[in-house]
Amino acid sequence: MLTTLRIKNLALAADLTLELRPGYNVITGETGAGKSILIGALNLALGERADRTLLRSGCDSCTVEAVFDITRLRAPLTEFLEANGLEPCAEGQLILKRVFTAAGANRQFINGSPATLNTLATLGQWLVDIHGPHEHQSLLHPTRQLAILDAFGGLENEREAFAELLRRREALEAEKAALIVDERTYARQLDLLRFQTREIAAAQLRPDEESELVQEHHRAANAARLLELSRAALDTLAESDTAVLTQAGALGRLLQELHRLDPATAPLLELHARAIESLHELQRELSRYADRVDLDPARLQQLEQRLNLLQSLKRKYGPTLADVIAFGEEAQRKLQALESRDAELARLNAALETTHAELWRVGRALSARRRKIIPRLAQAVRRELADLGFARSDFEIALTTLEETGLNEAGARLASHGLDTVEFLFAPNPGEPAKPLRAIASSGEIARVMLALKTVLAAQDDVPVLVFDEVDANTGGETATTVGRKLKLIAANRQVLCITHLPQVAATAAAHYLVTKRVQGGRTVSEVSLLDRAGRVAELTRMLGGGDAAARRHAEALLR
Repeated sequence: MLTTLRIKNLALAADLTLELRPGYNVITGETGAGKSILIGALNLALGERADRTLLRSGCDSCTVEAVFDITRLRAPLTEFLEANGLEPCAEGQLILKRVFTAAGANRQFINGSPATLNTLATLGQWLVDIHGPHEHQSLLHPTRQLAILDAFGGLENEREAFAELLRRREALEAEKAALIVDERTYARQLDLLRFQTREIAAAQLRPDEESELVQEHHRAANAARLLELSRAALDTLAESDTAVLTQAGALGRLLQELHRLDPATAPLLELHARAIESLHELQRELSRYADRVDLDPARLQQLEQRLNLLQSLKRKYGPTLADVIAFGEEAQRKLQALESRDAELARLNAALETTHAELWRVGRALSARRRKIIPRLAQAVRRELADLGFARSDFEIALTTLEETGLNEAGARLASHGLDTVEFLFAPNPGEPAKPLRAIASSGEIARVMLALKTVLAAQDDVPVLVFDEVDANTGGETATTVGRKLKLIAANRQVLCITHLPQVAATAAAHYLVTKRVQGGRTVSEVSLLDRAGRVAELTRMLGGGDAAARRHAEALLR
């Protein structure tokens, strides 16, 4: 759900924050108060193109921020954020931010991470449907209509089974294409793969050998200096006239005399004895180390050659030895496939034939299920439309399969949703032919069709936030009351935000917000406030067209 919408310097909104509630939220206010600014701001947060003429006069930049609670969102948001290098959601909140300036700069952020406009728009399709005189209406697109039909009929598993078969067929076709090449290319590929596999195999690589070789090479390259230092240390320790051990012996004799005169100094003799033992141990280890230092130019040359080979292989096949080894294994697999090309092609052709037949079988079965579901969905929508003032309208769903377009199995280019396309058709007036929803000019008619569909699909649709603008256009009386009831019904499963001029629609909301404008510092600003019950009565009274006692009683009755 949308929890917070913050707007700064957009049209009349200087600094406005809207805190929304779960369920049904309604927004009212006088014409021109700034209700449309809220929808415009939400559109910006969802990736719509910025219209810089809406930037508040005298301001350099505009900022819009939308905060969503995504704890119940069904879309694969976590995977999407990770795949696009975006910060994960903290505490179940998704934060979308949009900034644009008068100079033309345009920036957008998702959870604080910079993002592209397309990424923002993709998220917007998962989060919000805006219905009214705006473009963010996913239900107008045939692909979305097909998804709605499948959701209504519970066909998601069949649809995914078709998509999986299509992915399998595409993978098999890619393998086959890699094998089907002309003879000259085939010979070149064989030569290259044979060279690569031989070169890598001959190197007999170990993933961890490079670090060991580097250390050994470092020692071999510095062997003369290491031998010089170790021998000098031995000389200082034991072999010169002023050696440490010689001095330690003189020190011991002094301590013996001290102990003879004062037996209490016995601990000093013990410390001296331990020091002498440590010095002798140091002498032994230094001698062993000096013996191991190898002044072997041939070994140094071997190490340099090996390291040069490893560097050469890494430049060709990968940044690490593990990558080189993996490259060799993959090259070996490709070589085996090419060397047994005829057998591999036979295997792939058999697998393709089986997968192709299964794909069309599943696709035709899915088409048949859809044809059975279409009358149920169309009838349910017609019932809802009748309640919404279209008692004599018609709503139909046209389904077309690829085979009906004249394409056979060999020539058809399949999409992951199956063999079909659908179009929702609507005729608001009797005697008129039904037309595609996207061809309907009246925003009020479109909005009410969307409301009917949303009512029917309330349990299946995954979009968690629905926004209705002008849903009550050209309605009144009992139809307006029905619109209010249906919005409340939809809000039982998701969050609804409705901008309305009708008190019957506003009265059923769980939360009522009033948009007003006032003059501050010589400039007009829009403000929004959450109404308490007394405020709702006063606003409904205004919407009913009067401030008399009868209008007030009517407003109170609507709330009850």
